[in-house]
Amino acid sequence: MYFTRRLPKGTVSMRRIKVLIVDDSMIFREMLARGISSDPNIEVVDKAIDPFDARDKILEYSPDVMTCDIEMPKMNGIEFIKRLLPQYPIPVIVVSSVSVAVFEALKAGAVDFVTKPNVQSAQEVEGFMYELIQKIKIAAKAKIPKPVQQSIANVVEEGTSVNGRIIAIGASTGGTEAVFNILKGLPSQIPGIVVTQHIPPVFSKMFADRLNESTQLKVKEAQSGDYIDPGSVLIAPGGQHMRIKKAGDRFRVECYVGDKVNGHCPSIDVLFESVAKEVGKDALGVILTGMGYDGAKGLLTMRRKGARTLGQDEKSSVVYGMPKVAFEIGAVEKQVSLETMPRAILALLTRSGNG
Repeated sequence: MYFTRRLPKGTVSMRRIKVLIVDDSMIFREMLARGISSDPNIEVVDKAIDPFDARDKILEYSPDVMTCDIEMPKMNGIEFIKRLLPQYPIPVIVVSSVSVAVFEALKAGAVDFVTKPNVQSAQEVEGFMYELIQKIKIAAKAKIPKPVQQSIANVVEEGTSVNGRIIAIGASTGGTEAVFNILKGLPSQIPGIVVTQHIPPVFSKMFADRLNESTQLKVKEAQSGDYIDPGSVLIAPGGQHMRIKKAGDRFRVECYVGDKVNGHCPSIDVLFESVAKEVGKDALGVILTGMGYDGAKGLLTMRRKGARTLGQDEKSSVVYGMPKVAFEIGAVEKQVSLETMPRAILALLTRSGNG
């Protein structure tokens, strides 16, 4: 009922991924169970109607991954995640309606999220199930993100000059909180920043708005023609690629709908390749947590053009995929933890000349 497309072939696990579904809607629980059980590598061990029911079933089944709604009786999903993870570090995928609350769930420790579909649309349900299955497989290999402890927002005193570079950041699974933690550690006089985060449409604007409200920087969802100015951050819109173009002595972005690159739109490689071409040695590239290899090739091109490059280390990555590939092909100049990433960025920016 739910699938007409063929799932990509992969290595069959020795043991199926055990999933616990937590949702107060019986109809939706059953739909989820049937849909994700269609994958031979996944086993739905049980379904829970609320967090208290889920707690008992976690103890009974020890699931590898849990899907969790936000709006539930007795206790909402965000509070449940906050209480659960310190005791039972299970990768959680939030399955919820379109809402900024998903970012609170990610802050609480959820690994990823999927938006609930219109159940009247077979096409939407099919796409939703396909996406959820892939994210369950990623989550089964993920580490539970821990709160980043840092007090470095003012590490650079007012009046300290930084080189006029452009900073390009790419991230995927676990990236929304990683990007947030980096930006909140940077001062307002930082050079312009462009970010490609693998994120669906609508949520990219919510993400940008959240960053704008909670950091010292001016953050917005990018639109074609926006200039990259000091102290500003442009987030690639979900469903559109973003690239940089030189405009006189300034740089602006172009956003456009295109085919997926490395399985993604927006693609980090599209951004990084344009930065390498247009900015060259005056760029700084950062690749963060995420599954796959998007961004690795583009970061290598940036480094070959003289840009400085940083990669998130394995220990602090929710999924050490993209940073690992980038490091292994020589694209990463230095690996650092998420906690020390803002300081590492500033260290490169405050050095004299271009490096």
